[in-house]
Amino acid sequence: MALPESAPHSLGAANRQLIRAPTGGSAQVMTTRWPLPEPMALALQAAREAAQAGEVPVGAVVVKEGEVIAVAGNATRSPPDPTGHAEMRAIRMASEKLGDDRLAGCDLYVTLEPCVMCAGAISHARIARLYYGASDPKGGGVEHGARVFEQEQCLHRPDVYTGMGEDEAAELLRAFFRERR
Repeated sequence: MALPESAPHSLGAANRQLIRAPTGGSAQVMTTRWPLPEPMALALQAAREAAQAGEVPVGAVVVKEGEVIAVAGNATRSPPDPTGHAEMRAIRMASEKLGDDRLAGCDLYVTLEPCVMCAGAISHARIARLYYGASDPKGGGVEHGARVFEQEQCLHRPDVYTGMGEDEAAELLRAFFRERR
């Protein structure tokens, strides 16, 4: 599925926040107002579908050169797979489709801040840019918790943009857990 040339400017408003400068070093925060790109809209749709299947509503999309390579939602319950996070599934699908374990030049759009496991996979896959919606103070591994990309041992550090589709992603999660309490 190819994205229209205007994809980075196609749907709704979102905040983008670069939390790590491309050259490395200490974290820098820059906030800019941008429209919601089509890949994040697809990730949000995958999150909604995951919720309908009884999964935590998280979605992920891998894009290379403007083309959607993989779309996945969380699938940890059926089949039982603790590694069935949306990011892991999308990375596996993209690697299979491209025939390469290195996804250099690919972007990953995720509705929720990746956990430590997913951040490690993002680094190992050599994802160029990570865009995510809602922050996850309890389970996140990018701007919270272990802050994987800030560690000296990290093999590859993608550019990281936060807040894209944050309101809708956060509301999907709140509604999902509200229904279960």
